[in-house]
Amino acid sequence: MCASKGLEALSSPVTLPPLMRQTWRNLLFAHWPVPAALLRPYLPARLEVDTFEGQAWVGVVPFTMSGIRPLGLPAVPGLSRLHELNVRTYATLDGAPGVWFLSLDATNALGVWAARTFFHLPYLYANISFGNTETGRRMEARRTHQGAAPATFRAEWTPGTFLPPSRPGTLAYFLTERYRLFTAGPDLAQGLRGHDLWQGRLWHAPWRLRAAELHTWESTLLESHGLPTPAGPPLLYAADAVDVWVRGFGRVGGGRKS
Repeated sequence: MCASKGLEALSSPVTLPPLMRQTWRNLLFAHWPVPAALLRPYLPARLEVDTFEGQAWVGVVPFTMSGIRPLGLPAVPGLSRLHELNVRTYATLDGAPGVWFLSLDATNALGVWAARTFFHLPYLYANISFGNTETGRRMEARRTHQGAAPATFRAEWTPGTFLPPSRPGTLAYFLTERYRLFTAGPDLAQGLRGHDLWQGRLWHAPWRLRAAELHTWESTLLESHGLPTPAGPPLLYAADAVDVWVRGFGRVGGGRKS
């Protein structure tokens, strides 16, 4: 059983006022099982490592984001599209499940600045290329963010047949159906030594997951965070496009990074 109290109903974030809309496409979810104790130091004290049947997971997720715009406003050319490559794990806050990002490499320098400044997300600037091949998808990346640990990435994969819809209580659902994210921003009362806990709420239609075949995988993303190189191949899911609404982002308080 999942350690969290159960993933939220898909409709629950809809009650929050929408802030932003975007489209995610060409996703690859690549995950490895890791001991929960290995990830504990990366999370604020108030968050718990979320596990599935006692096992924690770390993931690398490449994709393209487009149509980024505040609700009611048009997309701005040059600012509304980026390639992203995130390193993530899963956490709970008082039993509510969400995503904790170790890093989010992205191609749009202004977008990286805005996400770091206003949403306290650990975005890092990177050179990323994405394209289609004769057999599927390809992404290559090199982190260029000043002061950040260097990292490179290269992967080629083929999205396969559609899988049955994932259901609560399954590993696929645990790893992909997440409608809350957590991050930590400066606590002004504590100066740079303190961090407040923040959470964002999202909504999108359930993922239509596909099987995926991996042709190439070369990455130092996990190692850039001090995590060990995975011992085996990742568990893979590919996914087609979904429209995503950001429906809330605010300070929780009470959580300082350990």
